[in-house]
Amino acid sequence: MDNRKLKGIEPNDDWVIIKTIDMHTGGEAVRVVLGGYPLLKEATVLDHRNYFKKNLDHLRQSLMLEPRGHADMYGVVVVPSKRADFGVVFMHNEGYSTMCGHATIAMTRLAIDSGWIAKVEPQTKVLIEAPCGILTAYAEVVDQQVISVQFENVPSFVVALDQVLEIPGLGSVRYDLAYGGAFYAFVNAIDLGLKCDPSHYQKLIQAGMAIKQGIVTSGVAFAHPYEDDLSFLYGTIFIASSEHAQVNSRNVCIFANGQLDRSPTGSGVSARLAIHHARKEWTENHWMTIESILGSQFKCQIKESVTFSKHQAIIPIVQGQAFYTGRHEFWLDAKDPLVTGFELR
Repeated sequence: MDNRKLKGIEPNDDWVIIKTIDMHTGGEAVRVVLGGYPLLKEATVLDHRNYFKKNLDHLRQSLMLEPRGHADMYGVVVVPSKRADFGVVFMHNEGYSTMCGHATIAMTRLAIDSGWIAKVEPQTKVLIEAPCGILTAYAEVVDQQVISVQFENVPSFVVALDQVLEIPGLGSVRYDLAYGGAFYAFVNAIDLGLKCDPSHYQKLIQAGMAIKQGIVTSGVAFAHPYEDDLSFLYGTIFIASSEHAQVNSRNVCIFANGQLDRSPTGSGVSARLAIHHARKEWTENHWMTIESILGSQFKCQIKESVTFSKHQAIIPIVQGQAFYTGRHEFWLDAKDPLVTGFELR
């Protein structure tokens, strides 16, 4: 049987049809919505984010969760922007992110390859409006091919260093708090007897969620200087050493509802740089290489120091590579009892 010849299999007129391009950056999935998602007119990126949360969350669940996605799926809805080349709303298994570095890298390649942005060698500039602010990305282009992408993140800063909190089941946990487009708690994995490798996958998720919940319930305040919508703890990042001499360290980020980032986490390494800068451990214009649980790598550096409201902040630069995995047309049948998806872990 020729599987390419499928007759009579078409969506009904009353089904919702959503078209996507799927990619990954460092192993972390990016499902980019390009059609079928209702958008607002004359609305900001934050307006779209709030509208999606209140009115279209069933679409997020359908695309992120099983059977179309999985517990660790990640997505982007492309929206209009008056401040940049386009805007993005990030989404995951629990809701909507404020910043995402791996998705920014993927979106930059997609925008250039698709012709939204004119391709210029050796470098093409792309402006992206995210919920946390404007991201300036630069793609390295050789022989009309996007080789890699780096982006300048929003101002990143430290909230607190060397905090200690009793976490049920874990004991006294020492952590740092920093912002890189989202707020993270940073913990040395070795302090908890954990390894940042696949063998400790479930233990990292459990510990990461316990730490996040413990910090939130302890009453620690997370205040973004300008946007209340950004003022929450997004995840826990475990730090460990690398077995490779050319790699500075390893990151494993546990975010949302127990998602484990397969990449080094772009917003996470940005916040890491802010911590290293505050401790006077890293200076401007020097590359740091951070790897993920899979060994995939992001390079990052401090471009400059800035003042951001009351914070002494930095502008981080993060570099990585994105790849395509497929093009999809998803059908949402309202009669399907599982149309909004489900989550098993």
